[in-house]
Amino acid sequence: MRVLIAEDERMLADSIAEGLRAEALAVDVAYDGDAALERLGVNDYDVLVLDRDLPVVHGDDVCRAVVESGGSVRVLMLTAAADVPARVQGLSLGADDYLVKPFAFEELVARVHALGRRARPADPPMLARAGIRLDPARREVYRDGRYVPLTRKEFGVLAELLRADGAVVSAEELLEKVWDEHIDPFTNTVRVTMMKLRRKLGPPGVIETVPGTGYRIR
Repeated sequence: MRVLIAEDERMLADSIAEGLRAEALAVDVAYDGDAALERLGVNDYDVLVLDRDLPVVHGDDVCRAVVESGGSVRVLMLTAAADVPARVQGLSLGADDYLVKPFAFEELVARVHALGRRARPADPPMLARAGIRLDPARREVYRDGRYVPLTRKEFGVLAELLRADGAVVSAEELLEKVWDEHIDPFTNTVRVTMMKLRRKLGPPGVIETVPGTGYRIR
């Protein structure tokens, strides 16, 4: 899942981003509304965590632009205004959910995950193929009954390959969905991660490289 944090309080924005990355999410950060709109125009996000009182372009206008674009990104609006009329107004702009500051980080994570499930087709309780079983909720992977410890990025790559259900997934798609905008598009990170993932899954090999196209699980 890829998330954009649009929040002008830099310490808060960076703290949210760090916490969500620890949840194996790909996270980008924008510190004003104009930067948020720029990133939304370039990248495909599942969830936008949007501070309502953004500078340059107000959060309300960012929310309107997201709704008018007709995309699938879900909006979690953050605000210091706790009164009911403010919450109703935020939701009427097209926000999918509303969270009042200060908030418990665990609640924000739960809401982001819930919105992410709405932004894409729901995963089954267990992703399985070729003897691999991946539990998205518990972030656990088993190969032929053997537990396989994976890093966050290895888990994210494997999840995307399993979701493709045998179709080829390009390195560019993996970079888009598993990493964030700071990754060098010419990096060999995907290839290195794939090598480590294959090693951990063990023989026989199930991840196939399709030359010039990408990867798939046979």
